[in-house]
This record gives sequence, C-alpha cells and structure tokens, in this order.
Amino acid sequence: MDELVDHIRALISEGGLKVGDSLPTEKELCERFGAGRNTVREAMRMLKTYGVVKVRPKIGAVIIDERMARAFDLFSFNTLEVSRETFVDIQGFRSLLEVASFETLFDKVTARDIADLHQVNRELLNAKTAVDASEVDFRFHTRLVAVMGNKAILDVYKIMKPVIMKIMLKAKTLHTFSTVTYAEHAEIVDTLERRDRTAYQYKMKSHLDAGFRHFVD
Repeated sequence: MDELVDHIRALISEGGLKVGDSLPTEKELCERFGAGRNTVREAMRMLKTYGVVKVRPKIGAVIIDERMARAFDLFSFNTLEVSRETFVDIQGFRSLLEVASFETLFDKVTARDIADLHQVNRELLNAKTAVDASEVDFRFHTRLVAVMGNKAILDVYKIMKPVIMKIMLKAKTLHTFSTVTYAEHAEIVDTLERRDRTAYQYKMKSHLDAGFRHFVD
C-alpha cells in the first residue's frame, strides 16, 4: 500500500502534474502499477487524507493542495497527556526557532514588530482564565516567529498549537500567566529593543525551559 502511494506521488511530481489536473483513471492506475482495484482505491483514500487528491464523481481523482489543512487537523487530534519527553521535544523545537534563530530575528525585527509584541503581551494582564491567557501567550510567540518572514516556518509553528497550548496550561496558572509570564515576555521584548543578542538568548531560553519541573516521566 505504502509503495503504491509513493508511486502515485512520484507520478504527480515527475509527471509535472499541478493542482487541478486529473490523475489517470482507476483502471489505468491498476494496469500501470500492477495493483488490484481495492488497493488503488485504498491508496486514493490515503492520498485524500493527506490532502493531495480529491475524488469527484464522473471526473475521477483531481490533484489538490490541502496538505497544510490536513496537517492542522491531524496534529490537533491529540487528546493524550503531554509527557516530559514531548515537552522536551516541543520546547527543543521552539528553541531552534526562537533562540537559535536570533540573528535572523535581530536582522529583521522592526519598531512595528516590537510595538505589536508589547501590545499582545499587555493582553495577558486582562485575561480572565488560564485558557484565555494561554491563547495570548501563543499569539505572542507566533508574532515573534512571524518576524522571521518565513511563511513555511510560521505554518509549522501554528500546526503545533494544540500541544504548545497544553504545555502552557500544564505549566502555568492564571496568576503566573498574568504576572510571571507577562514580566518574562516584557524582558524578552526589551532585549530586542536594546539589540542585546546575548541577553535575548538567555531570557528566551530560560522562558521556554521554565515549565520543565511540571513534567514527570
């Protein structure tokens, strides 16, 4: 099954097919790859799940590009408790974006970016619940990542929202959101304003690692 899916994906990429083009018919795919009808249909269902094709009556399989939307759906379908290992992995990834990419951030950050970050951070002080506060917290970090100007990176970061939100909620109460998190964010923005690269790396790394003690094996 996986091999047939790979063959069809190769057919799309190597055949120069684009969004809106039709794939060969079910019969043609069976003959081309020596596969049974049920196998081809299962492969089509898998490609539909990936957001690569859409099967239309009397037309057949048409190429679409809803991969990012599917990724959002799949990542958000996560009801499991966040483990210590997941925390380390997710925060490690965030560290690569928000700490290790500091040169890009400092090269691209503008006065408008800094003003926006301050504005979002102030909303923490008005949050009524921890959920509301975590939404603001996520928007703060999303706005920071947006400074890099890379849509693909920003999209990937947004995909991770369900798990990042769980980490934020597990590690903090409304009180820590409205006081501690607000203060940490303010210090981070201040380092951007002052163009202090060393202080920024330290403040952001400390901020991301702060909830580690709340996660157990």
